Amino acid sequence: MRILVASDTHHDFHALKRAVECQPSAEIVIHLGDGADDAEDVKYLFPQKMFLQVRGNCDWGSVLPYQGEYILNKKTIFYTHGHIYQVKYGLETFIAAARDRHADIALFGHTHDPMTDYRDGLYLMNPGSLSGSDGTYGILDITPAGIVTNILKLR
Repeated sequence: MRILVASDTHHDFHALKRAVECQPSAEIVIHLGDGADDAEDVKYLFPQKMFLQVRGNCDWGSVLPYQGEYILNKKTIFYTHGHIYQVKYGLETFIAAARDRHADIALFGHTHDPMTDYRDGLYLMNPGSLSGSDGTYGILDITPAGIVTNILKLR
């Protein structure tokens, strides 16, 4: 199963739309906040895809939750924007929250810095910011053979 992971679109609806179009095999889109309205608008264009969303620190007035969990193929995905875990100052609090939830995969945004990592059984991903000319997004593949994370530049 392929999952597209996006964050920090900051009103760049077209970038999110292009990312979804570039990944037709992605059945799920997870938007990690700071662009909740973008994700709401794009999901109506792709009714066949499941959209999971959280709000970020710039999603003023949003009623979306700050974090979410989703289980897929017996793997727990924990996702959040990251600001409530102060990810700009380190990942320790965020990783502890993911481990408390027995997550296999932990997704966050907020820093605009794309990264993937693996720490003692926990896959980490920040897809970066999809906004602007240097926009990036993440791909998460969960298969019987394992988990693969990738960061892609929007073209």
